[in-house]
Amino acid sequence: MTFMTRFAPSPTGHLHLGHAYSALFAEQYAHNQGGRFLLRIEDIDPERCKKEYDTQILEDLKWLGLNWETPVRRQSEHMDAYRSALATLENMDLLYPCFCSRKNIRNEIAAAGYAPHNIPHGPEGPLYPRTCRRLSQNERQERTASGVPFALRLKTDSAINQTGPLTWYDHLTGEQQATPEKFGDPVLARKDITTSYHLSVTVDDHIQAISCVTRGQDLYSATHIHRLLQSLLGLDTPAYHHHPLLVDEQGQRYAKRDNALTLHSLRDQGHSAAAVRKMAFANA
Repeated sequence: MTFMTRFAPSPTGHLHLGHAYSALFAEQYAHNQGGRFLLRIEDIDPERCKKEYDTQILEDLKWLGLNWETPVRRQSEHMDAYRSALATLENMDLLYPCFCSRKNIRNEIAAAGYAPHNIPHGPEGPLYPRTCRRLSQNERQERTASGVPFALRLKTDSAINQTGPLTWYDHLTGEQQATPEKFGDPVLARKDITTSYHLSVTVDDHIQAISCVTRGQDLYSATHIHRLLQSLLGLDTPAYHHHPLLVDEQGQRYAKRDNALTLHSLRDQGHSAAAVRKMAFANA
């Protein structure tokens, strides 16, 4: 089996120095294993993802000296794959519609009487209190028919009961026991967006035969829910390598808002590609 890695940015802004490190790391990892390196554009959100950023990402990566196999997979072109995965989970009775807005959720948590320091939290913030999971089928149908916006959430406890204990392997931390329950019931799709990050990357990594997912430590926790989805959908389980994040002099991780350190800006400032590559690994 061919060793395969990928770099998967979202076209919601310019790539920065941290992205450069992540892309170079993935390509180098594949090269060291005699494998292949792929590029994927994660553009599932039509409101935030822009064509000009997509174009700039390709230009920046080519300038940086990266080589990837074609074609580039763009998630917006493969929504049917995510709909199929959702249909599988629906047929397993593992999804339910959630009509709560963020404000509704905050009010529900407040009404539960938690002290601020005792509010149950998961990797993505306060855990959803499963308000809509208690709705009857008639109530769900009425709200759906009335056009109320909704998301589709995973019944995580039911899913875990079906899969049993699961593990995954990280090249830095070794074998890990999957604990997807800490996410509560995560959103897997919305009425206006067919899929979520969790669902789409899990499906895509299988379709693209990724053998090792290299990504930043900020996504380490997400692997727990991805491992659950892999088991439920009968997908391959890759190995993982969650590399450290690049940070600035104040210890803050780089972000797309840091315009001075985008690859586009660094190039305009006269930095060579070789200098930027050296800068990325010097800060790692």
